[in-house]
Amino acid sequence: MRPDWDTYFMKIARDVAARSTCDRADVGAVLVREKRILTTGFNGSPSGQPHCDEAGHLMVDGHCVRTIHAEANAIIQAALHGVSSKGATVYVTHFPCLSCAKMLINAGIVRVVYATQYRVDPNTLHFFGLANVEMLHLQESE
Repeated sequence: MRPDWDTYFMKIARDVAARSTCDRADVGAVLVREKRILTTGFNGSPSGQPHCDEAGHLMVDGHCVRTIHAEANAIIQAALHGVSSKGATVYVTHFPCLSCAKMLINAGIVRVVYATQYRVDPNTLHFFGLANVEMLHLQESE
């Protein structure tokens, strides 16, 4: 059976997550507008720097700070390649953290589709609500 668009792009986000180099959470993100992929991102270190799977985690206050989050990497790729993210949807394997939520809002993302309810922060929901960002928890079978 042919998958709907949300399921299709979430599957791609899961495939992107397989490239993550911080095993604390394999997260993938795909920016999409008008059913076309703009960019992708996964959890990983800045270019040219050692990854968690090579050098170990760099923990500060219970968080690994060696990596850049998937959503941020997708936005960075858009900026690096001159691709506007205005009006796009992000498909992300995990619920975005507050910092990523603020970046997504400023990047012009209008819809967030996520699969895993990971550390759902009421502040993130509040910020998305204030920005009129549509949220969809896509519960799918593997």
